[in-house]
Amino acid sequence: MPKTVAIVSGGLDSVTMAYHLQAQGHTLHLLSVNYGQRHLVEHEFAAKAARSLGVPHHVVDLSPVGKLLSGSSLTDPTVDVPDHQSGSPSGESPNVVPNRNALLLSVAFAVAVAQKAEAVAVGVVDDLQAAPDSNAAFIDSFLAMERIATRGYAHPDLTLTAPLVRLRKSDVVSLGEELGVPWTDTWSCFRGDALQCGRCAACRERQEAFRDAGVTDPTTYQTSDSKELP
Repeated sequence: MPKTVAIVSGGLDSVTMAYHLQAQGHTLHLLSVNYGQRHLVEHEFAAKAARSLGVPHHVVDLSPVGKLLSGSSLTDPTVDVPDHQSGSPSGESPNVVPNRNALLLSVAFAVAVAQKAEAVAVGVVDDLQAAPDSNAAFIDSFLAMERIATRGYAHPDLTLTAPLVRLRKSDVVSLGEELGVPWTDTWSCFRGDALQCGRCAACRERQEAFRDAGVTDPTTYQTSDSKELP
């Protein structure tokens, strides 16, 4: 059974990935990263996933770095989280933290090397609204870099896996439904309030994924009309 350091935020995708990897026989160590995100509540859900799966979970504090990541609604308190998906005239999304996955993966690989793990796992889904570092080309390139960076120190078979990267979000819901993922123990909302807002891009994507998968969305949202999708 491969020992795997899995980056799990507490979101729908990463929690489903964790359940999937355990079902595939991986021995998991869940890793969450505080990069100064406003929706830090998501890590409570990562901890729930770890308890449900019976695996260790650690949170790495990179919050000082987050203070330097201006311009994103996730890390910059002067930038509001918009309703639905909206971008700048250049096509940039206010909800993207550029290079975030590269930052998270660098931490995960450092932990994996120290633990002689055989894999690092990340739950990216390459959809139309995904960040540039959320696709198969990035995953392949990052692994190539890490094989150079860790040569002679890492487990000789250390690899990077992104089992959801070629799935649509509705496919992730279908997979999670088969695995028995407790959906109410996952968090998507960018706003980080007591309840998921039902209006931001992440909430809308969550709702659409359940609808397209034909699975009832059990999430309680702040807005009563949040499930009335266009």
